[in-house]
Amino acid sequence: MQRSDQKESERSVDDILSGLSLDDDESTPQKQSKRGGGRLSGLFSLRTFLVALVLSIGGLLIGGAIPIVGFVGRFVGIAAVGFLLGIAGSKRHYVEVALAGSIAAGLAFVLSTLFSVFAPFAVQLLADYGLAIAGVGALSGGLAGIVGHYFGRDLKDGLTREL
Repeated sequence: MQRSDQKESERSVDDILSGLSLDDDESTPQKQSKRGGGRLSGLFSLRTFLVALVLSIGGLLIGGAIPIVGFVGRFVGIAAVGFLLGIAGSKRHYVEVALAGSIAAGLAFVLSTLFSVFAPFAVQLLADYGLAIAGVGALSGGLAGIVGHYFGRDLKDGLTREL
């Protein structure tokens, strides 16, 4: 609660974080009726998925830029994004994080294969094994995102649970 003499710039941390929430509030009947309100309506949030995808691509690029651990750093970046989304969100977002990590890592595997090998050979390699290369990247990225999200939610649960 704010006092009348308190400045607008001196808002509490809870006020600031409430505006940054990643969760879609579907608790009101009006919002449930607009979106269908079925059993699967709370399973996937497009907004959270888009945030997770942008952050996963950023984490992949930042993690891949580390000189010594560049290849493994990609997956550490995706896991870190999942971890942060697990701590920040109040709901489970395993589907969104896994899908975002899969798309980011799958595209990164295909693009890195395309640009790291001599062009005619890379095109032939992707024509023959492109689906397998993208599949390995997508599976690895999705797994990294899920593991990071799990540990983020677990840490949040441990910090917020009463003793």
